[in-house]
Amino acid sequence: DFQDDAIIKINSDGEILFKKSVSEILLENKIWDDNQINLLSNNIRNKLDPIHLNDIEPIFFDSKYWKKGDVFLSLRHQSSVIHYRPDENKIINYITGPFSQQHDVDIISQEEIMIFNNNNFVTDNEFSEILIYNFKTKKFKKLLQKQLKKEKFKTYSGGVAQMLKDGSIMVDEHDHGRIIFFDNKGIKEWEYTNKDKNGDINLTSWPTIIEDEDIIQRFKELKKNTKCTN
Repeated sequence: DFQDDAIIKINSDGEILFKKSVSEILLENKIWDDNQINLLSNNIRNKLDPIHLNDIEPIFFDSKYWKKGDVFLSLRHQSSVIHYRPDENKIINYITGPFSQQHDVDIISQEEIMIFNNNNFVTDNEFSEILIYNFKTKKFKKLLQKQLKKEKFKTYSGGVAQMLKDGSIMVDEHDHGRIIFFDNKGIKEWEYTNKDKNGDINLTSWPTIIEDEDIIQRFKELKKNTKCTN
């Protein structure tokens, strides 16, 4: 009944270049010992799924705090984010803090990551949050706290926060099918609720705003050259 997770690196030809069990990563780096694997979770569901890897964020550039080729792993049922270096099989940072059962880790600067905090603590858990962790100061700060409280923004599972190049932020309220966009001054510009023609609300799942002009142009070309067969 033990559910493990793994990370896999695949090249453009579909060849597997690297594969590693997350349990092995934790055991070999002495984050867990053999007797703790099923003891750290606080309920039966989590004991069967003690890791629940929900995001892998690859690192594509060097900084003072990480190397190109490292990855950030978000482990929901351990309420932790792991900074892992595959070529050394080494956990560089094991990050816990004021977040619970988090989703979605993004790199937003040379020394910061953004964490979508579902905020599933036993108390004080009314609203989901956006956290910034600074590797230089080793401190957390919260973004859009007043705005998210005003919107009664809460999702127990799923959820995404994306910061755009200009500092504006999109947040995804997965469980309630709602997406909200705030400009870089924290003012809500728009929101979208995923309703069908009957007015029923459906889940949203890991939405992304595409800023890369080349990708957008390729999408336009594909659409222009595609004919409907129905």
